[in-house]
Amino acid sequence: METVSENRSHGGTQGVYRHQSEATGTEMTFSVFVPDHDDGQMLPVLTYLSGLTCTHANVTEKGEYRAACARQGIIFVAPDTSPRGDDVADDDGYDFGKGAGFYVDATQEPWTAHFNMRRYVEQELPALIQQHFPADMARQGITGHSMGGHGALTISLRNPGRYRSTSAFAPIASPLQCPWGEKALSGYLGPDRDAWRAYDACALIEDGARLPDLLVDQGTADNFLKEQLKTDLLKQAAEGAGIPAQIRMQPGYDHSYYFISTFMAEHVEWHAERLKN
Repeated sequence: METVSENRSHGGTQGVYRHQSEATGTEMTFSVFVPDHDDGQMLPVLTYLSGLTCTHANVTEKGEYRAACARQGIIFVAPDTSPRGDDVADDDGYDFGKGAGFYVDATQEPWTAHFNMRRYVEQELPALIQQHFPADMARQGITGHSMGGHGALTISLRNPGRYRSTSAFAPIASPLQCPWGEKALSGYLGPDRDAWRAYDACALIEDGARLPDLLVDQGTADNFLKEQLKTDLLKQAAEGAGIPAQIRMQPGYDHSYYFISTFMAEHVEWHAERLKN
């Protein structure tokens, strides 16, 4: 693993790292914030998954999580959203291909060679974090924004017991029922919609997956709310399954990092309550 940069910030170290990924067959870059801690102390981990067009850098530079993570003693991990490189297949649109891995393992050509972000986030990255950082992987939380909110929800739902806490900012709640999701899932997985259900939070809940509780923030001025995000479907699914869910509609907020950074500290603190010993 190569250290790209390390900077002192908020009583901790903000690092950016690069490694050769087996899952994607490419170099992958991710960021990790580690608060100051005693020698030998192991810290809980909060993983943040980013949205369409983003890299690790968006939340690292604009997410405003470090002060809260330092107060709570939580490691913050932010991976990229897709494989990168000249030999990686791409698409002309912003919502498919590079920057839009959708946290799936692709089964269709030419995507299957590199677009394995599910395996990367569920298996490879956690092993790397455990190996190189003072991370207590028995105390993990996961969150994310938009496409990354979809990733956080579906990864947690598919791995019961792994994540003690799950939250999201403006998640794509039901990719089976929105244009972003239909384009991504049909492209990466093919036309069989049954194969898509493992990547749809509402479908997973309908099929029996559960979370102990859930926190979601969604801006009412988000221009993607009605067509793409479908927050109402997630609320209905959670209520129908008896999942305690705080789905907070935040008046006047849009889809940007101005919105995310406003509520990031509250999410970190919410996760911290569930990640204590």
